[in-house]
Amino acid sequence: MNEKPSRTLLRTPLYNNHVSLGAKMAPFAGYEMPISYSGIIREHEACRKSAAIFDTCHMGEILVVGRASESALENLLTCDVGSIRDGRCRYGMMCNENGGVLDDLVVYRLEPQKFMLVVNASTRHRDVEWIANHLAADAQTEDISDKTAKLDIQGPASVSLINALLGHHIPPIPFFGFVWCAWRGRRILLSRTGYTGEIGFEVYFFDDPADSVGFWNDALEAGATPAGLGARDTLRLEAGLPLYGHELSETRNARDSGCRMAISLAKPFVGRDAVMAGGKERLVGIILHGRSAARQGDAIISPPSGENIGAVTSGSFAPSLGCAVALGYVRAPDAVVGTTVEIAGTRQRLAGSIVSLPFYRGGTARRNIQTFL
Repeated sequence: MNEKPSRTLLRTPLYNNHVSLGAKMAPFAGYEMPISYSGIIREHEACRKSAAIFDTCHMGEILVVGRASESALENLLTCDVGSIRDGRCRYGMMCNENGGVLDDLVVYRLEPQKFMLVVNASTRHRDVEWIANHLAADAQTEDISDKTAKLDIQGPASVSLINALLGHHIPPIPFFGFVWCAWRGRRILLSRTGYTGEIGFEVYFFDDPADSVGFWNDALEAGATPAGLGARDTLRLEAGLPLYGHELSETRNARDSGCRMAISLAKPFVGRDAVMAGGKERLVGIILHGRSAARQGDAIISPPSGENIGAVTSGSFAPSLGCAVALGYVRAPDAVVGTTVEIAGTRQRLAGSIVSLPFYRGGTARRNIQTFL
């Protein structure tokens, strides 16, 4: 019997750097990506206390340009696009007609009639097709992912580190704002965004993806700790941030996700009526009474009745808290802070309770950047 050839994994421009640093590599969204270098907990703590650098070149970047670009995106995205000013960006979702989430993304207004969508690697090609099929003649789209590179520098020391790399103090960029800068004479976009709950930046390289290699090396020399997808996941989980394929999917109503700030029901968009009808379940945070972690798909049980009230979508030990935490969907009437629950794992039941998000409240993401200058 002939075996089907395995799918070839893609590699980012930094693949050789990861290997030389001894990173543990694994498949992720079609790419061979670093999971950890020196250990997930150490990398996690470096981001919380100092500065960590992540290779996020696998993410997708899609341009939407033209006279009808704003109205097209207003129709496609759950967030309010018209009020985004030049130099600012916003988190939103793209839904199907049933209110399910095709992708969650960040939309940048680069110019009055030029936008960039930063999308998940696993949904990139579907996103491009979906967007193209919903554009009017006076709006165009271009997938620039393969000629763009992206790195994330996150943590309280990220501001001083970026200043050192650029050779000058960066301006006071607001949260979810961005500026154009020059590094070694090359153009970069410096965005005050991230996925960790800490102050930090996402750095985009448009001139040549290979520029990311030199920037990575400079950042390590300046004191940044290389961090992989393992720490990225524990950091985002502590911050209560959803992950596509876990908390978000095309079969899950966007309104159930709790990301109300990303949904503007005051305007029409694809799937709006179905989204408005959502709310039968809610995404909740669960803090567990120990270090054992829940896993995606584990049942959430109401102890008094033994009734199944929901399911876990993400779970992990939370290094900043010293215990395990989980995200999961439960029936709306049961989504009450303080409610005692049990997680039915494969080998044991884990006791916990529903808490408000985020789990970790010491993050610096929204602090005034002047504090760090």
